[in-house]
Amino acid sequence: MNKAKNVVVHVVQHLLPGGIESLCLEMLLKSKDVKVHIISLEGTFQEMSSKWPRLLKLAPRLHFVNKPAGFKPSVVWQVARLMRRLNAKVIHTHHIGPLLYGGMAAKLAGIKTHIHTEHDAWHLENAKHKKIVKRCIRLLKPKLIADADVVAQALIKAVPECSPSVIHNGVDTGKFKPGIQSRARRLLNLPPDTSLVGCAARMQQVKGHDILLDAMFRLPSGVHLALAGGGPEEERLRQQVKDLKLDERVHFLGLVQDMPAFYQAIDIFCLASRAEGMPLSPLEAQACGTPAVITNVGGSAESLCKDSGFLVEPQDSVELANTISTALSKPEKANPRNFVMRERNLQGMLGAYQALHAAN
Repeated sequence: MNKAKNVVVHVVQHLLPGGIESLCLEMLLKSKDVKVHIISLEGTFQEMSSKWPRLLKLAPRLHFVNKPAGFKPSVVWQVARLMRRLNAKVIHTHHIGPLLYGGMAAKLAGIKTHIHTEHDAWHLENAKHKKIVKRCIRLLKPKLIADADVVAQALIKAVPECSPSVIHNGVDTGKFKPGIQSRARRLLNLPPDTSLVGCAARMQQVKGHDILLDAMFRLPSGVHLALAGGGPEEERLRQQVKDLKLDERVHFLGLVQDMPAFYQAIDIFCLASRAEGMPLSPLEAQACGTPAVITNVGGSAESLCKDSGFLVEPQDSVELANTISTALSKPEKANPRNFVMRERNLQGMLGAYQALHAAN
């Protein structure tokens, strides 16, 4: 008889399109030696799948708590019961809310193995967040993972006695690969003969879309911008585009189902974030052979091919515009795909996590 697989349950805040959520879905789909479920603290399946159709085929392994706003102790018991029903052997939490709720629920459910991945350094600068994370780490004693060296350093600064391991994010280089630019632009209804900058990120203030739009205003009219994704800042950003008279040069694509085609269609990928952990989107773009211009925040530098990409200081639209112009005008120095295949590939990341899951 085959030995029953360990059941690993990931706990996330929500299942909206994003880096943490995509990482968990990849582990659900591609983990071989364990069975994976995902618990989303917020929302319902209907709500989240309407915003991310990719979830529709994964319904049996996705579980939604629909937690209301604020701290709700009853949710801890609800999650604990769900963990017991799933026969979870390993709990893997991601970010601060899941660390608190998922970690406490695991204790109530009698689950001994708790792995926690910290994806952001910047939120630990918030005194309240730092206090919660410190108490949770000391009380729950999870096996700590950081997705970037800078995140590990922030964790150690917040909780000096902790010793996180680092598992860098990785992307699927079989899925994200170079393609024919003209074909990709036709597929996405993007202009065929312009210089095209692209950004794929949830439209939140921290992602710096407003700074990128200010940079676009400073660039020649032949440079266009394609934006993939949506979010709470979208209407404000659309108004900013109108105010800057960029209507003809900025293309809002919404949720793009074929993300490899998006990265293949653009000349330069740009992420103007005010803060980051270690973002996946620059890795996806570079895996498609597209150079990246990103702000030097959090672990972003660890996601950049140094031989082809450009780092800029955050919240400086003048420097950002100048760097985009330089990136568009200079011949490609190196193929960034080689960096991703060598150092930031999905197989390496999954192998490291699967070894942790299977060992417990």
